Amino acid sequence: MAVLEVISYPNALLKQKSLPVEKFDAALHKLLDDMLETMRSRNGVGLAAVQVGVHQRALLILIPREDDCQYDEDLLEVINPVITHKEGEIYWNEGCLSVPGFYEEVLRYEYITLEYQDRFGNQKTIKLKGFKAVAIQHEMDHLDGILFIDRLSLAKRKKFEKEYKRLRKER
Repeated sequence: MAVLEVISYPNALLKQKSLPVEKFDAALHKLLDDMLETMRSRNGVGLAAVQVGVHQRALLILIPREDDCQYDEDLLEVINPVITHKEGEIYWNEGCLSVPGFYEEVLRYEYITLEYQDRFGNQKTIKLKGFKAVAIQHEMDHLDGILFIDRLSLAKRKKFEKEYKRLRKER
């Protein structure tokens, strides 16, 4: 497994829509394994393929348990996801590996039903709530070229831009 480079805002690649996965082969499996290694190396809980420069509709979610540890058996590899049901609203303080150092409250659906394929192309359906539901929505936005900062109010977006410029000057 390899740690891949994570593309950062404002790279235009992050604004491109990802294409459906059609081949469930060794190359896809390697990508998913490398994405997991990359996500773990940065203490992330989710990663979309586009964030490592691959425009395919693939993402990972690995939410820590109460003991703050991530367990392999909790890994969700999601290919070609579609939300078929959504309800409730929840504000969640989100961050992003592609927008490091910035966190903000984003409005999401609290409950979702997700249809997707696993790494072998098998169809799956899962019901998610809370953090898992929010994480899936965040990563699915990446597949459509949307960053969580795009979902902020005008005032919060201006706050982000100001903070982003300040951080760039410090570097």
